[in-house]
Amino acid sequence: MNRLLQGDVGSGKTMVALLTMLLANDNGVQACLMAPTEILAQQHFKGLAAQLEKMPINIALLTGNIKGKARKQILEAAADGSLHILVGTHALLEKEVVFKNLGMSIVDEQHRFGVAQRARLWEKNTTPPHVLVMTATPIPRTLAMTVYGDLDVSVIDEMPPGRKPITTVHKTEFQRPQVMDFIREEIKKAGRLTWYTR
Repeated sequence: MNRLLQGDVGSGKTMVALLTMLLANDNGVQACLMAPTEILAQQHFKGLAAQLEKMPINIALLTGNIKGKARKQILEAAADGSLHILVGTHALLEKEVVFKNLGMSIVDEQHRFGVAQRARLWEKNTTPPHVLVMTATPIPRTLAMTVYGDLDVSVIDEMPPGRKPITTVHKTEFQRPQVMDFIREEIKKAGRLTWYTR
């Protein structure tokens, strides 16, 4: 598989990624999910770990900030095959990250990575792994076929039932104080930034 998956924020791309990685594990190979930032990698790891909590799946997080004994244990588990799913940042591309049998490679927010960076994941196994790249950036089909002609393209064009709509708001520099006040209030409430009132 060499596929680009497009879908709005909240459409279920991460669930597709999880099911794809589980399918890979069922077929005896390891899987990895690479995200462009540590915050996004941690978010993916926490969400996936919660979903896999009652399953015999060994999952770990690898970022540049994980060092020492914890890093060594993750690298050893990836190399001996006892680690089923590895979630991380660009740290996954380092030469010291060796998999016993990587069969599924997933890249989130793929436009944030260069072609050469994504290709380095393919080199993590003697047989190149299946590749799923995901994006929430809408790409018209004709452009997708031109730019990503080597990829099959799938689009999730509807939201799961009951999902609240995502509202994107643009603010100018003159509205910065209002935005900062809003953020401070949300932090005080320990809430999520899921809505905005003008």
